[in-house]
Amino acid sequence: MQFRIEGMTCGGCAKSVTAAIASVDPGAKVEANPAARTVEVETSASEAQILKILDQAGYPATVN
Repeated sequence: MQFRIEGMTCGGCAKSVTAAIASVDPGAKVEANPAARTVEVETSASEAQILKILDQAGYPATVN
């Protein structure tokens, strides 16, 4: 899955996004790219779960 997160602008943001996704699926593989404001996720969680947890963490995302 790939998401676009306009509010993810730095490494700290990327860590927060990664932690939020890990709270839903600790085994998820997350590749965040703050410069492009994108994140690629390999997870067993649903797209809806990921979108919801990112929104709750303050990083609303759209499917890229």
